[in-house]
Amino acid sequence: MSSSSSDSDEQPLSPIRLFGRQRSLHQILGGGKVADILLWENKKLSATILIGVTIIWLLFEVVEYNFITLLCHISIIMMLIMFIWSTGAGLVDWNPPDLHAITVPEAAFRWLFAKINWILLNLYDISSGKDIKTFFLAITFLWMLSIIGSSFSSLNFLYIGFLSLATLPALYERHQNEVDHLASQGKREMKKLYKKFDSKILSKIPRGPVKQKKGY
Repeated sequence: MSSSSSDSDEQPLSPIRLFGRQRSLHQILGGGKVADILLWENKKLSATILIGVTIIWLLFEVVEYNFITLLCHISIIMMLIMFIWSTGAGLVDWNPPDLHAITVPEAAFRWLFAKINWILLNLYDISSGKDIKTFFLAITFLWMLSIIGSSFSSLNFLYIGFLSLATLPALYERHQNEVDHLASQGKREMKKLYKKFDSKILSKIPRGPVKQKKGY
């Protein structure tokens, strides 16, 4: 019996999809513009966002620029540009600045609020006690995340998270066969370790007889 089980362990496993996903990575990430940005479908836009966030991180973390000072300086520069543009439009054959081009679209806020509500609903669903295993896994993950976060400043932690989010999905999509193969091997080795731990330690722990309740 043991030889058959060991033989089955030695058989090559077909690569599993990471996290047991059944849908494409683009669909998991939402299937919209955000997924296109994270998967670098629009390389110019993705690179622009990454460079912009990196510049902001450098200004605050490396140069130690004050947020209020930076915000005021950006506002001053924008106001000077708009003033020169507006006054120059009457002297030179320029088109006046378009108000809709400098405003933030409402769809961006709707997407942000939808994601916040999705997180809150998932936290409520996990905390409802329907799945105890998921509840304890979430608590453990948040606890480990808090320990990791205490080793970095808030800005560094957010930047590392953004950098991972902006690069790892695209890298995984390009090398998903190799990653899935390594995940299959890792899962196989974990099963072997658990079997050894179960046979050498857990199975040798004495267990008392199960007491049956007396009927009344």
